[in-house]
Amino acid sequence: MFKKALTILFVCGMTSFTQAQTNSSFKSWAETPPMGWNSWDCYGSTVTEAEVKKNADYMAAKLKKAGWEYVVVDIRWFVENDKAGGYNQTDPRYVMDEYGRYLPYDGRFPSAPGGKGFKALADYVHNKGLKFGIHIMRGIPVEAVKRKLPIKGTQGITADQIYTTDLQCKWLRDNYTIVADKPGAQEYYNSILELYASWGVDFIKVDDLSRPYHKGEIELIRKAIDRTGRKIILSTSPGETPVADANHVKEHANMWRMVDDVWDVWKDLVHLMDVAQGWYAYTAPGTWPDCDMIPLGRIAIRGERGKDRMTRLSKDEQVSLMTFFTIFRSPLMFGGDLPSNDAFTLSLLNNKEILKMHKDGVEVRQLFMENGKVAITSRNSKTGERYLALFNIGDKDAATISVDLKALGIGNEYKAKELWTGETIKGSGATFSKQLEAHASKVFSITGK
Repeated sequence: MFKKALTILFVCGMTSFTQAQTNSSFKSWAETPPMGWNSWDCYGSTVTEAEVKKNADYMAAKLKKAGWEYVVVDIRWFVENDKAGGYNQTDPRYVMDEYGRYLPYDGRFPSAPGGKGFKALADYVHNKGLKFGIHIMRGIPVEAVKRKLPIKGTQGITADQIYTTDLQCKWLRDNYTIVADKPGAQEYYNSILELYASWGVDFIKVDDLSRPYHKGEIELIRKAIDRTGRKIILSTSPGETPVADANHVKEHANMWRMVDDVWDVWKDLVHLMDVAQGWYAYTAPGTWPDCDMIPLGRIAIRGERGKDRMTRLSKDEQVSLMTFFTIFRSPLMFGGDLPSNDAFTLSLLNNKEILKMHKDGVEVRQLFMENGKVAITSRNSKTGERYLALFNIGDKDAATISVDLKALGIGNEYKAKELWTGETIKGSGATFSKQLEAHASKVFSITGK
């Protein structure tokens, strides 16, 4: 009897713990913007386990102390015969279980056979003191629908009973849309998140949720994550999430894409800055508008666009990209192959002052974006120092960019430190001005004297 009572107490205690964990706010899981590496820019849909491990090794050795922690396997890890430079949509061979849930292809992930999934790879990443993530497409596999596979956790409901061809992803046709209010819809998402949680997944990037905005499926995913009792960061992607849906997305996801893929071309950054104007008000602990991956370092080894290369952005353009991503407080997901980094690329990722601004900045706002000139400011929540980033996004001429110090709450006497170079300036006057070459930027911490 005593043993039975202890068992009941233990079970009840575990149930209460799980419920408490599930009911805790998911926003507390990402109080600062997530930072990590994603395999897409350099390996497209063909990344291997060995390549993931090498990037994890580099992150643990050179970036973990600076706050980088997520290692994310991007798209189509479940296709046996995918290709570089795009997708095989002619005769893809999928790996999935009896419940229509994708499994890693063991030809690229040799630790996966026998139903192990990503458990061993996640353990490897965790043992480095890092966190593990994966990419999926929204919806249910077309193959599962064709085969009428059962949905785990239901009594007799099959995949063909919860799908629609409406709003099927146009650029990758692996999955159908799930009808959110169909019996079995929630259970299917529950089943895949339960599987991912058992593998040790800490981050999930769910694709094709934003254009159009799939409110119903986003809510299913949120509920499924919370049901697992595991802290799994939710990243919605890709495309321009409608600002009209800002209040909904911030109540369901930790981060959401503002634009389509950002590549190593200057116009992509300018477009991103323009779109971001609608999102400054929604940057908050736990919920982050996402600038997309950082297309720096060595990319397109087997990527979607172009040949194997170091980023095509000039050094000034690379600094401008990193300055914008960090002062805006976007999640930072590096897209290049980390072991291939040169010293300059590494310096963009581990600058302590820049990362302090990224982590501790609050009250982020754009002062202006006009005539090829951009000024953005924030305040350090711990020290009170003001940050000011200046950009010349014009294509030809140098430009002088001036900011009224009153807009920063700074008097006529000031001390400024350029965060990339460490150069310190003392000055006086009503305005703060700097001349910048085309595509160049500078970012300062400024305090009054």
